[in-house]
Amino acid sequence: MLAHGRTRLLTRITRWTRQAHAARAHTKDVRWPGWELVVGIEVHAQIKSRQKLFSGAPSSDLSSPPNTHVIPFDAAFPGTLPRLNPKCVELGVRTAIALNAEVQPRSAFDRKHYFYADLPSGYQITQQYAPIARNGRLHLEKDGISVRIKQLQLEQDTGKSTFLPRNSITAIDLNRAGMALMEIVSEPDMRSPEEAGSYVRTLQALLRSVGSSDGNMEQGSLRCDVNVSVNRVGQSTGTRCEIKNLNSVKFMMVAITCEAFRQIALLEAGGRVMQETRGFNEEKAETYTLRSKEDAPEYRYMPDPNIPPLLIDSSYVEAIRQHMPQLPDATRARLLEHGLSRRDVEVLMDVDSGREVGYDGELGHGAVTYFDEVSRGRDPKAVVNWITHEFLGQLAFRHETFRENPMSTQQMGDLIDLVQAGKVTGTSGKTILRHILSTRTTDLPSKIAEELKLLSASDDDGASLETWCKDAITALPQEADAVRRGNPNVVNKIMGHVMKASRGTAKAQDVRVMLLKHLQ
Repeated sequence: MLAHGRTRLLTRITRWTRQAHAARAHTKDVRWPGWELVVGIEVHAQIKSRQKLFSGAPSSDLSSPPNTHVIPFDAAFPGTLPRLNPKCVELGVRTAIALNAEVQPRSAFDRKHYFYADLPSGYQITQQYAPIARNGRLHLEKDGISVRIKQLQLEQDTGKSTFLPRNSITAIDLNRAGMALMEIVSEPDMRSPEEAGSYVRTLQALLRSVGSSDGNMEQGSLRCDVNVSVNRVGQSTGTRCEIKNLNSVKFMMVAITCEAFRQIALLEAGGRVMQETRGFNEEKAETYTLRSKEDAPEYRYMPDPNIPPLLIDSSYVEAIRQHMPQLPDATRARLLEHGLSRRDVEVLMDVDSGREVGYDGELGHGAVTYFDEVSRGRDPKAVVNWITHEFLGQLAFRHETFRENPMSTQQMGDLIDLVQAGKVTGTSGKTILRHILSTRTTDLPSKIAEELKLLSASDDDGASLETWCKDAITALPQEADAVRRGNPNVVNKIMGHVMKASRGTAKAQDVRVMLLKHLQ
């Protein structure tokens, strides 16, 4: 289990590492010939816990009124003391295991001093020197590379400042102050904006899969600081610049590209890159200076005297490991074993990566879980075809997300059973699907098919089918003559007339056979 000790483990911080620079062969990039780009990323992911990291205040979201989720500790009242939230530690360990990182038996909390109005204590509690986990890696399957994870540390978030130009004042909202964050620091192993984008997307999917963070960049649950440097091919790494607070994968990739061009232009003109912290202007698509930043520590770190070191027993880590949810790579491999195509697997995984994440590690139900439940006892290929081609297409047409989907797994399974058994045609099945999504009914498709008279035509002598075919031939004489003259492709138009007359209840194969019989 967890324990607190009275001693502190001090470890030396390692700055921008250059060990991996020569480990990868250079890949030519036509955007900057003769130059090499080196990228490292610090991701700040908000832990999805019901309570904050060191106080009992409930976590807040964008819908919470300002300053309603604040207790005296969050506002830095004198005499208040921190109390570590064990759920945040559990989710941090769960993330470390997913990243193949080494969970440290002893970690410690530091005070990082800086002064902003939305940081009432004047310092942030973090784990700069003795993080909870080190030495992980994240494999990027699409790029065929692994990015090393330097460390994962727990820390507090700050409050939010909003400037009100009408009143010329800055409003402070402390709802977010003290919220739990994981800072995940990569080594500089990426060599293009595209690899950086793939890294963040892969990390987002992993965090959601283990339930530690929803990774929602639009709402600020995941933010990135990107370190960028350039160098001539074959030379050592150049001076890095850090681009702060990027909250979109698209803009992060644009920011990296713009910064690379800026540094290259500066070096080719005989100048030199100064180490500094920069921001990114999305409208102008350019980075700008925030402050100079030398390599020496600048935040006056000190051990937090109110929080003893955190001791994590190996049995505690192993217990979490035994109950880990399936990770994206394992899920992808399992789906491929079911006989699904790689394209269908990627569609399911992409939709699943946007699933909702519950509090304190509760896992939401996404597209993969939906597929697993529907495919139980059914043909996986038939199920995935209905989900990816028909179902997701209809949701996209209605501008609805998968989490807003009103169709239960029981309804989807019943619909597929009806079509597979030939009780309704594929066309009628699509009609039933649209009906469920439009009316949001909870009725089973078998009942809906009866009510809408969509059950397949089943009269033994085929009298109805023959009547529909004769009527279609009469209604389309030119097409009928074309088929008689040896153009069988035109029969599809006549079939469409029959399907319309039958309201989709006639089976396409039977219609074709009957039409060709009458047209010979």
